[in-house]
Amino acid sequence: MKHRIPLLSLLSLLGICMSLSAADPQREALWAAVRSNKLKEIQAALDKGVDVNAVNEYGVSALWIAAGKGNQEVIELLVKRGADVNSRDLIWYQTPLSSAVSGRHLKAAEFLIKSGAKDTDAAFRTASVFGNLKMLEAILALTKPSQETLDACLFSASTGTDKELKEILTKAGAKPLPAASEADRKAFEKLAGTYESEAGFKISFAAKEAGLTASNGYLKPIGNNTFQPLGVPTSSYTFELKDGEVTKVTMRNFTAAYDLYRFKAPTVKATPAPAVGSAKVSTALNWPSFRGPSGTGLADTQSPPITWDVKKGENVRWKTPIPGLGHSCPVVWGNRVFVTTAVSSGQTDPKIRVGNYGDVASVNDVSKHTWQVLCLDRDSGEILWTRTAYEGVPKIKRHLKGSQANCTPAVDGNHIVACFGSEGLYCYNFEGKLLWKRDLSTLDSSFSLDQEYEWGFANSPVIHDNLCILQCDLSHDSFIAGFSLEDGSKVWSTPRDEIPSWSSPVIWKNSQRTEIVTNASQFARAYDPKTGAELWRLAKKSEATIPAPVVGKDVVYISSGNRPIQPIIAIKAGAAGDISLKDKEETNASIIWSKMRGGPYMPTPILYKDYFYTCSNSGVLACYEAATGKEMYKERMGGISYTASPVAADGRLYFCSEQGEIRVVKAGKEFELLAVNPLDDFVMATPAISNGALIVRSQHFLWSLGGK
Repeated sequence: MKHRIPLLSLLSLLGICMSLSAADPQREALWAAVRSNKLKEIQAALDKGVDVNAVNEYGVSALWIAAGKGNQEVIELLVKRGADVNSRDLIWYQTPLSSAVSGRHLKAAEFLIKSGAKDTDAAFRTASVFGNLKMLEAILALTKPSQETLDACLFSASTGTDKELKEILTKAGAKPLPAASEADRKAFEKLAGTYESEAGFKISFAAKEAGLTASNGYLKPIGNNTFQPLGVPTSSYTFELKDGEVTKVTMRNFTAAYDLYRFKAPTVKATPAPAVGSAKVSTALNWPSFRGPSGTGLADTQSPPITWDVKKGENVRWKTPIPGLGHSCPVVWGNRVFVTTAVSSGQTDPKIRVGNYGDVASVNDVSKHTWQVLCLDRDSGEILWTRTAYEGVPKIKRHLKGSQANCTPAVDGNHIVACFGSEGLYCYNFEGKLLWKRDLSTLDSSFSLDQEYEWGFANSPVIHDNLCILQCDLSHDSFIAGFSLEDGSKVWSTPRDEIPSWSSPVIWKNSQRTEIVTNASQFARAYDPKTGAELWRLAKKSEATIPAPVVGKDVVYISSGNRPIQPIIAIKAGAAGDISLKDKEETNASIIWSKMRGGPYMPTPILYKDYFYTCSNSGVLACYEAATGKEMYKERMGGISYTASPVAADGRLYFCSEQGEIRVVKAGKEFELLAVNPLDDFVMATPAISNGALIVRSQHFLWSLGGK
């Protein structure tokens, strides 16, 4: 899969990822053998009756995998056994031939063409873009590209310096494109510019002599402000205009569609900051788990600051170094703050890779780690105690952007429960005494297509009615369970037909009952917290799900930001059974409103008063009317990339970028940026709010920001 990383980068920015439905053991055995290039095991699986053309729900086949890896003997065996050389996945829309050409596997590409592969034009374009002359010559020796494909490749190559590439294309019959008319060029100039998706993918259009181009590729006008990349009838760009100005560009590829906008750079409104030390809080709020009370992220009356200056020390109560690496969020109860971390003996300063990218690789740190729970004084930042929960080599690797301590702990005033995934579940009292621990076995949340890429566990526990509730969506044997707070015994456990997700459950106390609500790739579900019995489920099929559910009084919101859909769905209290939307439905008896695009990938949305807010990975903030789903605005906040989820208090929303800038936005139906506060350290964790302070975990420190 390593050759696919540049493509993954693009797809990640578009909000695309790939995963599997709940695994078919026979298919998995075949695919595992294909990934490992084990011919005898492949033959054995096929001899047992495994369908050589078995695919996941996104169309990925064994031949597709083998072609991407360039495993020639495997490719030939699969084709001999009847593999379809023209099957196409539904995420990248690639055939085995496209996959082989993207991986620069010449022999594989030649064999697939000889075996009947039809998408030779797409393969030729890819080889031309890569400047792969040997691949071009091999394709030309076996087939004749269309005239549009040849002309498009020559146009794209015309600005480059590769003379040999131009010679090959010209010799094959490619011709220069004629100049566009002056009137057309003037019309195209109105469309020119750089546009950006909510996920941060950018594309530039330019009006050139031949006509409109996109990233140096010629666009053929086909009417109604719609253009088609020359020679690519499966793709298009449609420009929407209002009063002569472009408001949106819709980019389509096969059945997928993505919207791009001209976002303006935000400006900070001149808002007077409160005097240092002016915060007055009558009752400090407890922040017991991920995103605080009921996972809402809300802390009205707690008076966190609008501005601070870490270099001058203004509005900074304290700053405490935290050893190791952890993306778990701080939790607060009374005058205690708790965090978890994992300290590597081999890396004194473990590296993470921030930014918007699609690299699937994991970090191969096989050094001994120490998993710790820390308790700090809320008012001074002093570390009161540190407890080591586990020591050893990590059982599962972490993602480049992850840590070995991703799960936020949960507290209730007497217990602190810390989950370290495959390293176990631990419960301490507030004095640091270990009350119990539980081995959870190996919790493997790997990249579903290729499980050699391990990404780590990140589902945070919640506490409810003397139970610790933990959602475990894994590569195999997913479940949700309730553990006794008294001794860690399993009170109930419910299997889940799910692939890996990194969401966390929330407790929803609505007017009809109390529910555990979970979000995941295949279904959103609710459970009875007393028994673990499923109450309702909603099919949504949005892969690599991360955002947690967001609860209101009698509405819960489900969202996810990966393809094939990016849903936002508002569900009212009292749902039962299968409440899934049928084709073309937007509402039903249980669903108030829904959107199939616009859901966030990493940050959990926030519901604050009358509005529902989503933040994209690249810092595009969208505001919706919570009752109806009507979009109020969509604006770029600034910043490069976002993983932490927003929190809110006293009419303000707080957003932490990975690069350590914390933006404060006025709540309401109109966008207003109040402040941008640099922290000078990476921030991946969601902050807590309590007693006049914003408590922020950065890569190296825990901060308390607020009046002293």
